[in-house]
Amino acid sequence: MGNPTESSASSKKSTAEVENDADFRVHVFSSSSELLEKLHERWSSVEKLPYPAMYSSIYGGIILDPAMMVIPIDDHMVHRGHGVFDTAIILNGYLYELDVHLDRFLRSASKAKISSPFSKSTLRSILIQLTAASKCKKGTLRYWLSAGPGDFLLSSSGCPTSAFYAVVIDQEFSQCKEGVKAVTSSVPMKPPLFATMKNVNYLPNVLSIMEAEEKGAFAAIWVDEAGYIAEGPHVNVAFITQEKELIMPSFDNILRGCTAKRLLELAPKLVDQGLLKGVTNKNLTVEEAKASAEMMFVGSTLPVLPIIAWDDQPIGDGRVGELTMKLSDLLWDDMVAGPDTQRIAVPYV
Repeated sequence: MGNPTESSASSKKSTAEVENDADFRVHVFSSSSELLEKLHERWSSVEKLPYPAMYSSIYGGIILDPAMMVIPIDDHMVHRGHGVFDTAIILNGYLYELDVHLDRFLRSASKAKISSPFSKSTLRSILIQLTAASKCKKGTLRYWLSAGPGDFLLSSSGCPTSAFYAVVIDQEFSQCKEGVKAVTSSVPMKPPLFATMKNVNYLPNVLSIMEAEEKGAFAAIWVDEAGYIAEGPHVNVAFITQEKELIMPSFDNILRGCTAKRLLELAPKLVDQGLLKGVTNKNLTVEEAKASAEMMFVGSTLPVLPIIAWDDQPIGDGRVGELTMKLSDLLWDDMVAGPDTQRIAVPYV
């Protein structure tokens, strides 16, 4: 039985809360202009807008007012998670690997049974024009394809058309050179159907990153049911063995990271220089992975992040690896001054 004093105090507290709730009055906005004024209050004291521009197919254009960067509450991406997304990097006025990301974006949409309201070439044009209108020279471009607004049912059959949204995020990032810690995630990973498409159902990813942060780590690593290394919640992971072979886990049951794929294309340069013995994309057990000489996360804004400890066990000598940084240099140089096939110059006005 509980302490009578505690029960009494709890009862009084509950009564007080009820009385306070009874006094609470919800404001009713009498006009759209009043609501708009309220929305603008949030941004009135912000010196530099974190989101300089948004596109909405619902509005049919580009929005520069952050107070109006909203999507309908009955959009099925909001209340049913029926949507996919992707991201591209803006660096020094160039969009990096936009076409590769767009291809993955449309593959994800096909798996999610969402038809795009525009062709790939039109989507591409919208994203380039949006970036130009934002005047952002460094940041990320994130875009979504949704089943669209229409109702609050489970089926999207009541949605008149799909919806396309995009936003430019003014974001500072640079080449990562400091090592971080990783942990093994206790959060179950997504099944292959959902893991291989970049969909908006990110609750497992959120819980996984929160678990890592609670343990003082940068991110957690998923291990599949067979005991093989999978991926991080928003990054791929790669290893350099004691024999100097670069190994990245197979993409069969995880997201095929665009940056990870580009790293696999660039890494043979280190093989030609005699620094790496080989580059492989295959399954790797936890035991094999933890015995690696070097380890790294791979993702768009990193692009390579050295991992120096996993589950409090040092990787290699517990320091940032030389080969890891050479791989990082390859990717960063590709982002900064790579071929035109990888970078699109944004036509800022």
